[in-house]
Amino acid sequence: MNILITGCNGQLGNEMQLLEREHPAHNYFNTDVEELDITDQQAIDRFVEDNAIDGIVNCAAYTAVDKAEANEEFCRLLNATAPGYLAEAMGRRGGWMIQVSTDYVFDGTNHRPYVETDPVCPNSVYGRTKLEGEELVRKLCRQSMIIRTAWLYSTFGSNFVKTMLRLGREKQELGVIFDQIGTPTYARDLAVAIFAAIDPTNRKEGEVPPAGIFHFSNEGVISWYDFTKAIHRIAGISTCHVRPLHTAEYPTPASRPHYSVLDKTKIKQTLGIEIPYWEESLCECIGRLNTTMC
Repeated sequence: MNILITGCNGQLGNEMQLLEREHPAHNYFNTDVEELDITDQQAIDRFVEDNAIDGIVNCAAYTAVDKAEANEEFCRLLNATAPGYLAEAMGRRGGWMIQVSTDYVFDGTNHRPYVETDPVCPNSVYGRTKLEGEELVRKLCRQSMIIRTAWLYSTFGSNFVKTMLRLGREKQELGVIFDQIGTPTYARDLAVAIFAAIDPTNRKEGEVPPAGIFHFSNEGVISWYDFTKAIHRIAGISTCHVRPLHTAEYPTPASRPHYSVLDKTKIKQTLGIEIPYWEESLCECIGRLNTTMC
């Protein structure tokens, strides 16, 4: 298959590129805005036709959650309109698309892990635009797979893990939210799951990635505070005191879900995969960052 990867310079896009060599059965077209502006519908249509694209993995998104509150139009362009363009192009070719979405489509009032059929109720610009993207992709491309994920981090780009490592070394004290509960996602593990959905060794011949909505994060449940404590412990940082904060003590422009644990039963059963526990994946990531090997 000819597979288009968008947002290749981001966290997930970089992890996808690293794993491509393990899946040589396909031809990959790794693009970011310099190679393909996904907000330009005509450019997408030309690229898809010129390269006979069979499927798209859309790793591109506007992810600055707080800045999105003041940049709704641009956020919607990247998170909803652009995925719609990609889906429409694949729909016309009879191809498939994988769209990466977010736990922010939920309001976080649950007290049990969210399943794919739970009612959505985003309470931020970021969440609303990502939900709009889901809806457009499903409408315009029949063979579309939506993967909602949460708390994404990796060795690439800016993310919570790298920020806490830096602050832990710079500061003697640090306050972190303890009343927002979820599960981190190592982008490399998500990339492995995506390849499990598209690799011919994991599906019947001619079968496209499974259509529908799926949830993926690492296993387990944790708060941002506990996650920070684990990051520092694994990295050997002992000079920074981490204290718990209520959400009200750290106001932000965007509202965040207080509870956004995702139930992964559907994707595990559909793809036949096991998902690593969050601490195991955190150890791997920090090891790859050459901090302290676990």
